[in-house]
Amino acid sequence: MQITLNGQAHELTDPITLTALLESLGLAGKPVVAELNREAVLPRHFPETLISAGDSLEIITLAAGG
Repeated sequence: MQITLNGQAHELTDPITLTALLESLGLAGKPVVAELNREAVLPRHFPETLISAGDSLEIITLAAGG
C-alpha cells in the first residue's frame, strides 16, 4: 500500500500505527510533530493512530540549537 510521507510516495506492507511507523523511520522517542490528512495528531494519540493506504502524513522533527 502507498501513503504520501512528507510529500513523497512511501510504500507500506500493511496499515500501521503512527508509533510503529516512527519506530521504523528511526524517529522513536524523538520530538516530532505529525499531521495526518491535514489534521494535527497529538503525541499521546500516536499509538492509536492508524496509517492506511492513501493517507497523507507530514512528520517534522524538532531540533534545538542556534
